Amino acid sequence: MQKKKIALAINYDYHDYGGMLQSYATQVALTKMGFDSYAINYDNLKSDINHRKIRYFISNIFDWSIVKEKGKIVQKKLLDKFNKKLSSEQAIRDAAFDRFQQRFITTEPYPSWGALTEACRDYDAVLVGSDQLWLPSNIVADYYTLSFVPKEVRKIAYATSFGIGAIPHGMENLYAHFLSRIDYLSARETSGQEIIKQSTGRDVPLVCDPTMLLEKSDWKKIATQRRIVNDKYIFCYFMGNNPEQRDFVKKMAKSRGCKIVGLIHLDQYIKSDEQFVDYALWDITPADFVALVRDAEYVCTDSFHGTVFSILFHKNFLTFKRFNKKASLSTNTRIFSLLDRLNLKERLFTGEEDINKDFTIFNYGEIQDNLSQFRSTSIEFITQAMNNSNCPPQ
Repeated sequence: MQKKKIALAINYDYHDYGGMLQSYATQVALTKMGFDSYAINYDNLKSDINHRKIRYFISNIFDWSIVKEKGKIVQKKLLDKFNKKLSSEQAIRDAAFDRFQQRFITTEPYPSWGALTEACRDYDAVLVGSDQLWLPSNIVADYYTLSFVPKEVRKIAYATSFGIGAIPHGMENLYAHFLSRIDYLSARETSGQEIIKQSTGRDVPLVCDPTMLLEKSDWKKIATQRRIVNDKYIFCYFMGNNPEQRDFVKKMAKSRGCKIVGLIHLDQYIKSDEQFVDYALWDITPADFVALVRDAEYVCTDSFHGTVFSILFHKNFLTFKRFNKKASLSTNTRIFSLLDRLNLKERLFTGEEDINKDFTIFNYGEIQDNLSQFRSTSIEFITQAMNNSNCPPQ
């Protein structure tokens, strides 16, 4: 019997550790379920997609929250051009990402939108997911909406995140339109479930991030086998700039006799991080990232995927909020949903806790049971979406 084929609208080439690892996980998980999958190579469509995004950001130039957050990314790109040291180090990191992508992620290229639309007819389904693919800028860019997929081709959204807590005013119809075209919808966080309910009237399941569809044993197979840092260390994976969190980690490292290992200047350039860490690592592939989590004494992070891999490897981790409540691009909700789903809400820290507190996690047996159940229901969602002969009404 011929395997069913799935085309994947995933962010497979963005140089972000969590993003690239979840793209890898999506393909591996689908293979384990008995499907053939290919990530859509959108290189030939990027200029069109990016042009639409730029228009969106220009039209929201007076939204200070967006300007502030995206301004940090623009600033880092400019520094990459004019700061030779940073540019050289960033090139090393980019090359590490490229090596991983070329080795582990299978893509299918298309020369145009029309060719992509036509090619979709050769697949049993097109799946979009995961991560923050339904941010407002991406909806305007109109790729992760699956609008290019013909009506008769099955469309599945797996764990796709909105990256926001509510739809921006004036975009309600845009969201309602593309969501109503997708046959099988799911959400990665409760805020996403609420947005879908408000937009379409449909109740959708909460499913786990693709990285959690794989088990620890799966991740151990691709994790770099050697120990990257020989010292006893705290692995810091911070995307935001919150000095009080760094101060807390410094005290924690000193009290526990650990070095601080970090991946610095990720989403933004934070000069002080160069003095914060004992080891600033650059030549780190996503497989190395997994190994850094695996071998850490503690993981301190404000990242969703930093939290995910800590849980998968049963680490003692401390998760901090990256954004304040007023930030319109806040991604705190996905972390809150994950910790709540796995009964780990106590792992959310402020940086004001007693440094002498025992941060050991004692209930990983219970956590593993919760995760296994979560993984099972998530796999069931994909299986039913692929095997149900009757798609829900459009």
